[in-house]
Amino acid sequence: MLIVLVTGLAIGSLYAMMGLVYNVMYSTSKVLSMTTGHLAMLGAVFGAWFMGGLGWPIWLGLPAAAAVGAAFGLLTDVVAIRRVITRSNEHLWLLSTLAVATMVQQAVGLWWGTEPRPFPRLVPQDPAGALDQKYWLPIVLVLLMAAGLGLFYRKTMFGKVFVAMSEDAFAARARGIATNRVRAMSYVISGALGAVAGFATGQLTYAFFAVGTLLTLNGFVALAVGGLGSNMGALVGGWALGIISMVASHYFGGEYQQTIAIGLLMLALLVRPQGIFGTRQVRAV
Repeated sequence: MLIVLVTGLAIGSLYAMMGLVYNVMYSTSKVLSMTTGHLAMLGAVFGAWFMGGLGWPIWLGLPAAAAVGAAFGLLTDVVAIRRVITRSNEHLWLLSTLAVATMVQQAVGLWWGTEPRPFPRLVPQDPAGALDQKYWLPIVLVLLMAAGLGLFYRKTMFGKVFVAMSEDAFAARARGIATNRVRAMSYVISGALGAVAGFATGQLTYAFFAVGTLLTLNGFVALAVGGLGSNMGALVGGWALGIISMVASHYFGGEYQQTIAIGLLMLALLVRPQGIFGTRQVRAV
């Protein structure tokens, strides 16, 4: 049972990192991009190629995978977000980001193959059961990521600009903030973070072209349960979803994992629509 809980915590950490990536993008654009999970997929696939195929060391493979994710994040903003949100108030970004995610997934499948491939070991360590690196790496990384984003928002000028845009993008633009550039920067940062998440959890998910859709869905569930815009909510929601899914899989079978995820989302929306750590949005009329 211990290994089930540890696996759930590790998988939940990946879902939580997807929730954090959602938050970074949402803070500047109010968009929940359907490419979020594909950032992690690219990090895992390109990380496996850089380290396993090309033989690069981790200190070179990790930043290279992060750069691929950052480039895809910028591409998402330029191709699927920028023109849509400037020309329409409708949620057409849902279709545009889904289209980009689908095209990238299929392109990676054609190049990489459709079978999951093992991810190289990142740290010299003999397999150690529940203390293996494939479990503790995601847990450590999600804590570092959440802490780093908290410091970024509170202590840096760019972080405070992100907060200003999340509060009122129109007012920020009126104050002279180049909102298009800030939004593009947020997508670059979220792309790099998503790719690093996929890189660190590649030993759990394998380098698989189709894992992006699953991570997009479960990252959204984690964020909805925890509260949109709350990094603490992303952590709690991700860990809860990961542990509950693994326990359900252990007792009832793996085919119930997604049923549990959707059921948890519906329960959370019925009981507390704004999420555990979310706040109600009051709109003046």
